[in-house]
Amino acid sequence: MTAKECITGRRSIRVFTEQAVSHELIEQIVSVATYAPSWKNTQITRYIAVEGAAKEALAKCTSTWPKNGDIIRQAPMVIAVTVVTGRCGYERDGSFSTKKGTGWQMFDAGVASEAFCLAAYEQGLGTVVMGLYDEEEASRVLGLPEGRELVALIPIGYPAESPVAPKRKTAEELLVFQS
Repeated sequence: MTAKECITGRRSIRVFTEQAVSHELIEQIVSVATYAPSWKNTQITRYIAVEGAAKEALAKCTSTWPKNGDIIRQAPMVIAVTVVTGRCGYERDGSFSTKKGTGWQMFDAGVASEAFCLAAYEQGLGTVVMGLYDEEEASRVLGLPEGRELVALIPIGYPAESPVAPKRKTAEELLVFQS
């Protein structure tokens, strides 16, 4: 699969088969995702693979968005994407390197999440990146220590659907050349 095929073929999958995802396969996918670039190579993104009772507890953290809870419940696994805070976008003296402040940690987590999703797709797995959940409760369920922040939940499994790509804007709509 070429990079173009991987990027243009990946879809957000919200319906999964019951087939379990092996821990070894998740380890392989994370090993690929570690090559995502990060601020000064800080590599702040961390992953938590959630199954069983803990996955059900995460599903309950979506009560305001019940459809997300349904997706989590029927996915065989959920990946919680977290970051180590206080490193990305900072200089060694603790000052920010740019005006973006802590925004760089979310940028790095987003790049790492997409790398994870593309690596999963290449292995025949489907994913959907979720941001609608009770972050405080989900962080408690995950037992996140001080200095770690939950960024996204990614249900993962073998797709039971093949959604069509939504309409995309053209390059002409998105791109400006400036000299």
